[in-house]
Amino acid sequence: MSGAPPSRPKVLWLARWEYRFHAWRERRARARGQKPTVAAFPGYGGEDWVRVLGRVLIVPPLRSRRGGEFASVRGWRSFASVPVGFAQVTVTIDGVSHEVVADRGGVIDTVLPAKQAPGWQPLTMSVEGSDPVETRVFVVGSDTSFGIVCDVDDTVMVTALPRPLVAAWNSFVLDEHARQPVPGMAVLLERLVRDHPGAPVVYLSTGAWNVAPTLVRFLRRHLFPPGALLLTDWGPTHDRWFRSGKAHKSENLRRLVREFPQVKWMLIGDDGQHDDDLYTAFTSDFPDHVTAVAIRQLSAAEAVLAGGRTAVNDHSAARVPWVTGPDGAELLERLADVGIVDQAP
Repeated sequence: MSGAPPSRPKVLWLARWEYRFHAWRERRARARGQKPTVAAFPGYGGEDWVRVLGRVLIVPPLRSRRGGEFASVRGWRSFASVPVGFAQVTVTIDGVSHEVVADRGGVIDTVLPAKQAPGWQPLTMSVEGSDPVETRVFVVGSDTSFGIVCDVDDTVMVTALPRPLVAAWNSFVLDEHARQPVPGMAVLLERLVRDHPGAPVVYLSTGAWNVAPTLVRFLRRHLFPPGALLLTDWGPTHDRWFRSGKAHKSENLRRLVREFPQVKWMLIGDDGQHDDDLYTAFTSDFPDHVTAVAIRQLSAAEAVLAGGRTAVNDHSAARVPWVTGPDGAELLERLADVGIVDQAP
């Protein structure tokens, strides 16, 4: 009907219930005197803008042992924090403050204007007068032509994510110091960064924002090069019971193409989920924006825990190099064979 106002999208009842539940938890936490803080995550940007990432949370206090040492951090603590929806956050970049609003899950994902030199640059975030929390964004130079997009689960960290019970154990129970890196992957990524100075590193995962602080510590502890984190918010959306991890990855890959049209990406993933299909579709649509693809092959035991491997497509006619291997060392050797990294160590 002409002139009729556009209809508003119907919001799934589960999404409304989730928001009300978190709002109730927030009221209880505030009644106990707890206050929100910002968990600030590494972001990225261009020379006149930055993508700022973080989450507003009320974090349960961490009990300490005798002598002031903190107890081991179990995975469930990452999910015990209370997200604060629609919180107003102050982001300060190079002395200029911006007011932004988190989404209903407390997630901050916004683009702000800022003229910054290429490389890592600091910014701060605060909420409700709290002490500013510092994080960094990697500014990609206009002359940068190489970048790295790397999956996390079973690519840099052994998780066996697709199988629900194993994923629950790894996410909720396992001490964060017990999480194991995939052999050789840190060396592979470090070599790629060394051979391409100024290259951005983006860790693109279907994991929840809840685990971002744990993931940052894991990457630092195991000497992975620092990079921006692009995770997702588990739970219902306005029209789905659960967010689509595959859509999350695809949308962010396409966004990177729009934001950095001069960059060709090195895509790294594994055959335990949908990385092969995802990267196949992406390279088909954007062959001029991909340098190469490296797929880590899960071991037989890992494949069983992960619920099997995905079928690997035939890439013999692909326009970009496509390599596979069981670990970082093998992938590094294969990438050296096709000229993506230098042969000399």
